[in-house]
Amino acid sequence: MTKQDIIQALTLVRYPGTGKSIAEQGMLMDDLKIDGNRVSFSLFFDKPNDPFVKSIVKSAERTILAFAAADSDIQVDITVKTPEIQQREAQNFLPDVKNVIAIFSGKGGVGKSTVAVNLAVALSRMGFKVGLLDADIYGPSLPKMFGVENHDLHTETYNGLPKIIPVEKFGVKMLSIGLMVDTEKALIWRGTLAGNALKQLITDAAWGTLDFFIIDLPPGTGDIQLTLIQNLKIDGAIAVTTPQDVALADARKGINMFKNEKVGVRVLGIVENMSWFTPAELPDNKYFIFGKDGGNLLAEDMNITLLAQIPLVESIRAGCDNGSPIAAENSTVAKHFENLAAKVIESI
Repeated sequence: MTKQDIIQALTLVRYPGTGKSIAEQGMLMDDLKIDGNRVSFSLFFDKPNDPFVKSIVKSAERTILAFAAADSDIQVDITVKTPEIQQREAQNFLPDVKNVIAIFSGKGGVGKSTVAVNLAVALSRMGFKVGLLDADIYGPSLPKMFGVENHDLHTETYNGLPKIIPVEKFGVKMLSIGLMVDTEKALIWRGTLAGNALKQLITDAAWGTLDFFIIDLPPGTGDIQLTLIQNLKIDGAIAVTTPQDVALADARKGINMFKNEKVGVRVLGIVENMSWFTPAELPDNKYFIFGKDGGNLLAEDMNITLLAQIPLVESIRAGCDNGSPIAAENSTVAKHFENLAAKVIESI
């Protein structure tokens, strides 16, 4: 086979979603080589976590072999290349922030935002200056948890430039896309537009001097996470999960993404949320509704720290729904988040 034969064969391999061939898509790099019976080339994918990588590589290999003569012994060697994820210096964007911490989860519904809000409030009560960014573009919940859903954002001149002024409550400076859009309507944005909106909330806001800047990421491992990793020097990430197997499997994927050598963000540990349920009338009883010690076992398996086990308590839910996080109170339940904050400080 000639190089032209191979390129012709690869025009039959199409990228799902666009319908274009991998050549038209610009994925076929110019390093195609034929060395005896060995064919080698590289395919470029825009996203490191592209879901079609394996299927396209297999399809390309099968297509070339189908074009080859029946008695040939062709070996196909395909290298996958993606953009290098390089963290830029944080001072370019947040010059007065000491520590940037990302809160993430593999799936929704595990209480990630609840943990982020209460951790931020607990750190503030300890005397630290704290900022909190709601990076969950498609499901912003922090305005409700802070009780500021009707707050109108405004700009002021800060260091000679117009800057968005974050909402300040419970000693925490907070910004969310939910303060800028109609939250009752679905936000239909592509990844690039969502990423640009987040950059604006980071770079065009008057965050000031902060000890901790906490980012409440959307669930999963997609464009938003990668955009923030590229533009911020994240000092540590915290995984939130429930003890059940389905949540743990997704949490493992998220942890692996942050620990990937191309990402290189240190995972401070795991918060196991909804660890058990204790009814008010039976304070000594524990009911393990979502399974027992799943977060602890995952932490041991991945050689990271179990930072906290947060019980399933009505007051935690009610506090977030009513715009008054439980960590702002002096209570036994609030101690869970105080202890979590202490562990985070120790880890940092």
